[in-house]
Amino acid sequence: MKSGYLNLNELKMYYEIHGAGEPLVLLHGAFSAIGSSFGELLPELAKTRQVIGLELQAHGHTADIDRPMTLENHAADVATAIRQLGLERADVFGYSMGAAIALRVAIEHPQVVRKLVFASAGYDMSGIHPGLMEGFGEMKPEMMYGSPWHAEYLQIAPHPDQFNRLFEKKTAMDKAMKNIPAETIRAIQAPTLIIIGDSDLIRPEHAVEMFRLLGGGVFGDMPPGMPNSQLAILPGTSHVTVVSRKEILVPMLNAFLDAPMPAQN
Repeated sequence: MKSGYLNLNELKMYYEIHGAGEPLVLLHGAFSAIGSSFGELLPELAKTRQVIGLELQAHGHTADIDRPMTLENHAADVATAIRQLGLERADVFGYSMGAAIALRVAIEHPQVVRKLVFASAGYDMSGIHPGLMEGFGEMKPEMMYGSPWHAEYLQIAPHPDQFNRLFEKKTAMDKAMKNIPAETIRAIQAPTLIIIGDSDLIRPEHAVEMFRLLGGGVFGDMPPGMPNSQLAILPGTSHVTVVSRKEILVPMLNAFLDAPMPAQN
């Protein structure tokens, strides 16, 4: 394993590289880091490819900077990181907040994304079960004290006393989040694997809607055949447990990522 920091203007982004082969960039969830989001999956994925974990602004080993936390800023950081690592493009796997960022990278910086894995997130706020965002908006940082995510932050953050600041910035980002128009989703060129749990934060109907926007939901045995994108709803799986289902995810991810790229029109 190799680790270090990338200089992205003021931001010093922590990264880890495991394994060898085709590059796969991992983007963790909110208040999380490489370990708590991908600790179970990463060793298995690194057996067959180069896995690059990035830790986003104010998360994990990456210190905060005097800048708002927005999906657009995170996406620009990820695109710059991919280039700084000497990669022309990479597969990008985002989970939860990381999926929302990965989607922004595919939309705003499409040249750096080969394939997209979009796990446990939606493309607009209607995808979330009714009432949940209002409940999240009433949360206080103290409610996360003692959680695995808070414990990880205290252990690895360069400034462990800034968890409340991270919480406030993430809350502000959520409140400012804008829906992505359906036509923007339709225009995504990267083959996309959508993953949610059957008891996830995201409504299954929303995942199906997104799949249809990406060309899915067709009868694949008739021309033009199978769509370039795929949908997986994991049984008996919640939002938190999606990334722990390695017995399902590893073969599914390897099959999706190793499949030939579709011919360009």
